[in-house]
Amino acid sequence: MKITDYLKSNIVYLDGGMGTLLQEQGLRPGELPETWNLSHPDVITKIHREYFDAGSNVVSTNTFGANLLKFSHMELSSIIKAAVENARRAADESSGTQKKWVALDIGPSGRMLAPYGDFDFEDAVSLFAETVKIGVACGVDLILIETMNDSYETKAALLAAKENSDLPVFVSNAYSADGKLMTGASPAAMVAMLEGMGADAIGVNCSLGPKALLPIVDEYLAYASIPVLVKPNAGLPKAVNGKTVYDVLPNEFSTDLSLMIMKGVTICGGCCGTTPDYIRALTEKTSVLAPKPVKEKNITLVSSYTHAVTFGKKPVLIGERINPTGKKRFKEALKNNEIDYILKEGISQQEKGVDILDVNVGLPEIDEVLMLKTAVCELQAVTDLPLQIDTSNITAMEAALRRYNGKPLINSVNGKKDSMDAVFPLVKKYGGVVVALTLDETGIPKTANERVEIAERILVEASKYGIASKNIIFDPLALTISADDTAGIETLKAVRMIKTLLDCHTSLGVSNVSFGLPRREVINSTFFALALGYGLSAAIMNPYSDDMMKAYYAFLALNGLDPNCSEYIEFAESLPQVDMSKAAVTVKEKVDDASELQNAIIKGLKEVSAKVTEDLLKTDKPLDIIQNEIIPALDAVGIGYEEKRVYLPQLLMSAEAAKSAFEVIKSHLPEAASPDKCPFVISTVKGDIHDIGKNIVKLLLENYGFSVIDLGRDVPPETVVCEVEKHHAPMAGLSALMTTTVPAMEETIKLLHEKTPWCKVIVGGAVLNQEYANSIHADFYAKDAMETVRIAEDIYKNL
Repeated sequence: MKITDYLKSNIVYLDGGMGTLLQEQGLRPGELPETWNLSHPDVITKIHREYFDAGSNVVSTNTFGANLLKFSHMELSSIIKAAVENARRAADESSGTQKKWVALDIGPSGRMLAPYGDFDFEDAVSLFAETVKIGVACGVDLILIETMNDSYETKAALLAAKENSDLPVFVSNAYSADGKLMTGASPAAMVAMLEGMGADAIGVNCSLGPKALLPIVDEYLAYASIPVLVKPNAGLPKAVNGKTVYDVLPNEFSTDLSLMIMKGVTICGGCCGTTPDYIRALTEKTSVLAPKPVKEKNITLVSSYTHAVTFGKKPVLIGERINPTGKKRFKEALKNNEIDYILKEGISQQEKGVDILDVNVGLPEIDEVLMLKTAVCELQAVTDLPLQIDTSNITAMEAALRRYNGKPLINSVNGKKDSMDAVFPLVKKYGGVVVALTLDETGIPKTANERVEIAERILVEASKYGIASKNIIFDPLALTISADDTAGIETLKAVRMIKTLLDCHTSLGVSNVSFGLPRREVINSTFFALALGYGLSAAIMNPYSDDMMKAYYAFLALNGLDPNCSEYIEFAESLPQVDMSKAAVTVKEKVDDASELQNAIIKGLKEVSAKVTEDLLKTDKPLDIIQNEIIPALDAVGIGYEEKRVYLPQLLMSAEAAKSAFEVIKSHLPEAASPDKCPFVISTVKGDIHDIGKNIVKLLLENYGFSVIDLGRDVPPETVVCEVEKHHAPMAGLSALMTTTVPAMEETIKLLHEKTPWCKVIVGGAVLNQEYANSIHADFYAKDAMETVRIAEDIYKNL
């Protein structure tokens, strides 16, 4: 029986933690847990068997970190083969009578994907694909992708699983206390992307205890139309007598998960700190509970790497300006590969208040496949708005969809058979909401009724691919009224009919209606207001048009979609104010003290930052530019990050822009005038190959003038001590992601305090908190990269 069939009428119980149990069995600091599949198969089998005996339906193989970054292909094959055999043996030996399955467990790679790191998306897909192929060949029943804290890496892993197997795939992400992934994604954004790509179940694991995860689980349940899973930690960790212990016991744990099951969770287990006792308490306490049926939510969502945009709550604005049609300067930028011009256009439209950016780079003179993929990736590095991928080139569409981080809007498909045959398979594979034009082989029908008939045929064809109507937005096509005086009203009728008869959303390219007429903005804005009144869900429009924006904000206020008219008031105050006594126009603007360089750094524009710095060096001293321009900009972004107004990708792109400025400045400085403050030794501890957090800290520290000695990953305590002594470094930073490597961190701290007492040790990582850091005798705990910078600055000032 397939687990997806069993799920329809049963609660599925997963297993619990593995790392802490292996430590109890003698796993040494820095030793790779996956190697125990070969060296200690009886221990691994016993742990699996105890989970099955406790009531687990699914046991995950001991392969969380098994990939080609750690092992050769031959080693990887042997480890996964042994891991599957151990789990199968446990199932056979178990006394439990419940249904049993073996899941291939896949965890993060430990590398940060580009553009924020140096690991290419396709390399990540290939990495996960090798693990998947070996696991499938060894006979696993399903794939569990878990503890992912980056939406882009999650997509890479899911894509690898879907492209290399037909097994069910469950996907679970690890959220921080703020309810976001490390790279900023909300639960709704992850639901949009993962459900769109065809995951069989989605949810959350690790990081926090069950009570702290409840708001995140609630958001999953509100948006997901597929089963939701949860695997909390046993609360918060701390070290007691050299052992890691947790503060939530089995009874409390099982009670909390019982409440989640009653809310609608259908798959549950445990993560760090949980044992077979936790799973036994869970299965016993919930044995009388029946699973709530998983219902179709019928919510239309698109997403970026940070958030989802919902259609139907209020009209969605799609900025039209990244499009060469009728734009001579934009065409020149595309021909000259001026990516920064595209980025500025995207940022500017975001500042004007659009919800989504349309991205069209179609020109006969350029390589559209390469340019569209590049534009999508570069735009996502500087803006967190979802994108509409706008192209008729199917090869370019797939290249952009594959690289897109989130669930995009896709423009477009139409009622022609060859269009649907080409586009729908891409929508199904990569996920997305597709704009469907109401035209077919006979052209664009004149009447609303005929356009609705085409929309109905498109829905029927889409259903054959498993594409739900919520993932189709119809464009009933605004035609110019200068050629047909009924064109406007027929389009408006079609908007209303599609909403009321088909229960689908609509989008329009509003400006087409006024083609050939003078003062087009008058017609456009009035037509836009009428369309909104007829139920239009979204519009591709020019956000620089005051008339269009007036219509939009007035509509929101008049329809109760703008509480206290706050958005309207803010917009109205930004408009030009006419002084009739002087017949002159003055503009009330928000004061913006940021300089051109500071703005470039804040917005993450690397090329602009370098160029502006070159110009400033003609008049300003290099060190003055650092102190008066670069550091204030970094501080502004850092404060935004700490206040949760800026997310990690934006922080990193700002740091990269600052780095570009620094490189220009350093080329004008004599070596003796280097702005470096003092040495800072940094590393990931022995046994841990996850260096994402460490690399982020390194980048920021270097931008703040510290001389960072990066020792890399999997670094022995003796090596850290040696480098601190060599450079007489006053600070050392240690990172760990896995509970199994925290003992190595404690050992490193002990040796540093013994051999280099002048050195202050700062620790960080997903498995740590202040209490845990205190228990292993760290001098400081930093919850994120910016806090590390603040601590380092304070230490430096007191040297």
